[in-house]
Amino acid sequence: MTTLGTPLSPHATKVMLLGSGELGKEVLIALQRLGVETIAVDRYDNAPGQQVAHHARTITMSDPAQLKALIEAERPHLVVPEIEAIATPMLEELEAAGTVRVIPTARAARLTMDREGIRVLAAETLGLPTSPYKFCNSLEELQAAIDGGIGYPCIVKPVMSSSGKGQSKIDGPDDVKKAWDYAMAGGRVSHGRVIVEGFIDFDYEITQLTVRAVGADGQITTSFCDPIGHVQVSGDYVESWQPHPMHPAALEKSRQIAKAVTDNLGGQGLFGVELFVKGQEVWFSEVSPRPHDTGLVTLCTQHQSEFELHARAILGLPVDTSLRNPGASAVIYGGVEAQGIVFDGVEEALRVPGSDLRLFGKPESFVKRRMGVALARAENVDTARANAKLAASKVRPRVA
Repeated sequence: MTTLGTPLSPHATKVMLLGSGELGKEVLIALQRLGVETIAVDRYDNAPGQQVAHHARTITMSDPAQLKALIEAERPHLVVPEIEAIATPMLEELEAAGTVRVIPTARAARLTMDREGIRVLAAETLGLPTSPYKFCNSLEELQAAIDGGIGYPCIVKPVMSSSGKGQSKIDGPDDVKKAWDYAMAGGRVSHGRVIVEGFIDFDYEITQLTVRAVGADGQITTSFCDPIGHVQVSGDYVESWQPHPMHPAALEKSRQIAKAVTDNLGGQGLFGVELFVKGQEVWFSEVSPRPHDTGLVTLCTQHQSEFELHARAILGLPVDTSLRNPGASAVIYGGVEAQGIVFDGVEEALRVPGSDLRLFGKPESFVKRRMGVALARAENVDTARANAKLAASKVRPRVA
């Protein structure tokens, strides 16, 4: 039985989020609706999640000493990583000592922190279908891997990054150095290491949101949301929709792969499993042990969004992954480089049928920084996609 306390009291149930961007902000709101006391941690002040949490803390989360000191000072019941750039060995140490419980587990946080750990687990330990790949520590190793069998075209990614940062497609020899330099600039932590993947000629990509939660019998059960389709540009999500139509055999394989990976990672919570699909064939791509950016669409499609599902699952509460209606999301970029921008066109955007907006409140805008998202529900996915993109186009960020 789960007992929840009262925030800011001696009996409070305390949850600390490591990383407090737009996804963390929605998780914090979901936790607060259940009476949880929240601690939002980020590397800069006034991050989106810090604006809504009970407590805001700013540290370098990749620094083991800073991370340990904060967790020991705050004594949260749960620590929930929301980004990759965290000193995960310290989380493992604190979890082993019984100081804190890490979501889904400290091992899962470490393995999924970089692409190397999770790819080796999926392809070599679990034997799941993936694209051919090599890990490279230098430009010379990258070129040798391509020449030695990966071939062109191929995809290069830093071993640790988020939201597609540092990812690029190589079509020929002239692109190799440029891709290496871009990967070095885009990694969350400078590892000087990349993964190069052979290109799969897939029909589409999906995100299979997978939830490990306590069932009625007290045992961990796995449930799935309807598949989410998405469009990526340079590895960065720009729109998503739910449900994405799939052949029943491909859907079954997707869920088998997602369950195999998440069973191995263990713990409780929501996972975003990314997959490539061609006809009835499915390949594993990546997994995040937390809500996924493409899953922002669930704010307008499901009875419980991915954020509510994560909050409930980590607290040991029942979950409902059912779809309410089709819907779509479209990203709103900053478009300018400035602090404290303003947004015009919000009223026009919200006049689009079935639309909604989330403006994240990030204190600083960049041209290609995700500053908000437009959402649209409709009777079918095509209408929802058109309306989400229309609503997003109405919002005009500018310098104040």
